Amino acid sequence: MQTLNRENRIDFKGYLQTGQRTCHDTSGHEIPCTGSGQDAEFKWGVPWPEPRFSQQEETVLDNLTGLVWTRNANLAEFPLTWTESLEYIRRMNREKVFGNSDWRLPNRRELRSLISHHTSKPALPEGHPFSKVFFGWYWTSTTAAINPAYAWYIHMEGARMFYGSKEQMYLLWPVRGEGYSILPVTGQTQCYDTKGKIVPCHSSGQDGEFRNGSEWPSPRFEVASDMVVDRLSGLSWLRHANLTGREVTWEGALQAVAEYNRVFHGRYIWRLPNINELESLVDCSMHSPALPKGHPFIDVREGYWSSTTSMFGPDWAWAFYLTKGAVGVGQKRGAHFYVWAVGNALENKRFKEIFGA
Repeated sequence: MQTLNRENRIDFKGYLQTGQRTCHDTSGHEIPCTGSGQDAEFKWGVPWPEPRFSQQEETVLDNLTGLVWTRNANLAEFPLTWTESLEYIRRMNREKVFGNSDWRLPNRRELRSLISHHTSKPALPEGHPFSKVFFGWYWTSTTAAINPAYAWYIHMEGARMFYGSKEQMYLLWPVRGEGYSILPVTGQTQCYDTKGKIVPCHSSGQDGEFRNGSEWPSPRFEVASDMVVDRLSGLSWLRHANLTGREVTWEGALQAVAEYNRVFHGRYIWRLPNINELESLVDCSMHSPALPKGHPFIDVREGYWSSTTSMFGPDWAWAFYLTKGAVGVGQKRGAHFYVWAVGNALENKRFKEIFGA
């Protein structure tokens, strides 16, 4: 059960803070966060501990998630296909590299958990202890539901997440441990070969075999009038997932949510979600949209603005592609994406009934 802490904030599971600490206008210039409606004003999500990482000789413990990573972020030295990457991990386990035989290729939520949205080149928390981080794509163990011959990968230069053919060659970053159950499962339960054919999961090394992360509650969503409470994350979303009825600029998205709050002042507090909040909705076994089967949302669109600025280029902001389940960016001045409001739920009676707040 989610509860209110001493600071009158909700101790969320299901998504992490993005790490973003500054706010920026449409030109990329830094501005005061107060009243901006941006990610760094609210900083919602599981907060990062200090220190974030603890180095253990050739491995690194992430004190936020409880996962253990190899300190060397390019242990294989050269790019490998997805199948070769899975085999490389199996070889590590046979040889008990660094004294352990339970290494695996991280699923997409595990690899994304390392990302900082306040930095770039690499997009990792400041002062991290990792070595040989390559500014390129890293494989995950999660197959892309929209095309099972493809798998998800994450770009460590700027933090984008997309998918590519399993026969292409990218880097790998081994992980081990079950973590602290802060990260939820991705939803993927099946395993696939390089052609996209379903294969047995046993000894595959894929996301569908391990299913690491905390289980989703059942039911996952609860409808309360015009909002939907996600019982996994504790977030509340507008049931109608198209606040503006059209694609708008990033500034237009922030303004639309602010106007919605003015109209319903005193009833509920809404905001533009950060990029981790949007990603938390995803079911990696689904596509078009990449939401859990039977979800209650209405008028779901392809792409949504987040409140998170891209620090790779602060005149750009992070966006979520819900048809695919991908994370990308859009230039703030362009009318590229739709608006879906999320609520902190602190003053909502229905939320308190559900979560005992």
